[in-house]
Amino acid sequence: MSDNFFTFMIIPRKKSAVKKICLSNNLVRTLFIGTIVAILLTFYVIYDYASIKRDRAELSRLRIETKQQSQNIEELALKIDEFADRMEELKQFDKKLRILANYQTSRDKKLPLGIGGSGSDTIKMKELLKESHENLVAGMRKSIAGINEDADYRERSFNELLSFLREQKSLLAATPSVWPVKGWVTSEFGMRESPFNSGTEFHKGIDIATRMGKEVIATADGIVVEASYSPADGNLVKIEHGYGMSSAYAHLLKFVVKKGIKVKRGTLIGYVGDTGRSTGSHLHYAVYVNKIPVNPRKYLK
Repeated sequence: MSDNFFTFMIIPRKKSAVKKICLSNNLVRTLFIGTIVAILLTFYVIYDYASIKRDRAELSRLRIETKQQSQNIEELALKIDEFADRMEELKQFDKKLRILANYQTSRDKKLPLGIGGSGSDTIKMKELLKESHENLVAGMRKSIAGINEDADYRERSFNELLSFLREQKSLLAATPSVWPVKGWVTSEFGMRESPFNSGTEFHKGIDIATRMGKEVIATADGIVVEASYSPADGNLVKIEHGYGMSSAYAHLLKFVVKKGIKVKRGTLIGYVGDTGRSTGSHLHYAVYVNKIPVNPRKYLK
């Protein structure tokens, strides 16, 4: 037989004739190549089908994740609205504090009081929920930037207000605002008839009559700048309170403080006496602002 043919012999198990199949060389080559192609095509179809199933599963997962992310973005957008409203409440609270503290700048006076909600120039996120996510995210970024800027301003404002209140607290502590001793006023501040000779004189403080030895206290925080005796004032204590304010306590029986020590409002500084130029047991109490005598009753409660 020609070399261009292949002979295949089929030998059965039972005793029967052997079958011969003759195939041409080209046909065998074609069948072999076709088989290889079919196998490769089968593997490709199987791989492609598996890829499609995997892609479909991934697509389904991404759809669920995208939906969840969309919900999270919308919830975050609504939270931004809540933060904007809270910042507006803080702005109003700042305004109220400044009114109570009597500390307002020109900008504060222009800010309306008692109007709730975020400002008109603030983007409301709930109004952007129906728009595209790109517009929503852009609006969120702009709103967050505005909230951060407002928060920075509010922090500076509160620190400024805190410094002011601390200064006011110090000023209040330095203001002689309590009675140095309990008694009755026998001579007021200002012009009066002189108790020692004929004519009038200017009385630089008030005279508080009370029993001998009664406790005298400092009327504000400060530093004792003088604790001495003079023929006119007798035993005298002077206290510098700061902010240009000072107080003096004269005709004491004795003083119990020394020059240079710090005292607080209510600190015992001496006892009522009748020393110096005096007509009886009393305390001469004087208040000075920038070394000028002022009426103590202006500060007494």
